[in-house]
Amino acid sequence: MSEETQRSAPGWVMPLTEYGPLVAFFIAYLLADLMTATAVVMVAAAVAVAVSFVLSRKIPWVPLVTASIVGVFGGLTLYLQDETFIKMKPTIVQVLFAGVLFGGMLFNKLPLKLLMGRTHAMPDGAWRTLTLRFAIFFIVMAALNEAVWRTQTESFWVSFKVFGITALTFVFVATQIPFMMRHAVHTDD
Repeated sequence: MSEETQRSAPGWVMPLTEYGPLVAFFIAYLLADLMTATAVVMVAAAVAVAVSFVLSRKIPWVPLVTASIVGVFGGLTLYLQDETFIKMKPTIVQVLFAGVLFGGMLFNKLPLKLLMGRTHAMPDGAWRTLTLRFAIFFIVMAALNEAVWRTQTESFWVSFKVFGITALTFVFVATQIPFMMRHAVHTDD
């Protein structure tokens, strides 16, 4: 691919595409209701993918998958006027991510290495351990989302979705950094 067709996106693009729709969802919920927030997050997710593509000429896979699932479950929520579907969306995304990781390991592939291997060199055994840890984390998060939306109020679930899932993800990733540093392979490039 030539330099004109593939370019490096500015540093703010990744956080915008990953967290922009979440922020838009939360603000819309505060200003209106869950149905309005669902419509807003659907549009924001599509716009985030488009902005990322325009700026980098690459399809951002995680935001694209998330936007697709938001489109399906958000569409069902709005069409059927049933909030169950949007509340299940985080569960579906987490289970999908876990499935990709477990499936990759089943076929002796290391999806996290493919995703992060250019910036973090580690032996395959360490990548397997890290992949297993992330897959288990995603399953736990899916179960936690199910427990919260089924037992708590709508406003509590929205706060959990926006702040709880995000914070727990950051904490989990932070706990994996020492493992990655301990198993880092240093090259003289």
